[in-house]
Amino acid sequence: MSRSCELTGKGVQSGHNVSHANNKTKRKFLPNLCNVTLISDSLGQRFRLRVSAAALRSVEHRGGLDAFLLKSDENELSMRARLLRRQIVKKTAA
Repeated sequence: MSRSCELTGKGVQSGHNVSHANNKTKRKFLPNLCNVTLISDSLGQRFRLRVSAAALRSVEHRGGLDAFLLKSDENELSMRARLLRRQIVKKTAA
């Protein structure tokens, strides 16, 4: 499983450790990923997702999983989240 958020697409970044002598060595900045269960109000189901802590705060701020997915751009979502978004759009349109 890749180390990226399923909702925002935030992934691993690379950079340098810089010593006092200005020696640079490669390092990775890993996202703070959490396994969470989010509830979809329109579908009435629970979904286990691997999201970053920042994305979890964004979901709560926007008013839940459905509102977050409807407001987000489909290009930055994972394939599983895109499928979930399409199901929500279909359910709310009906």
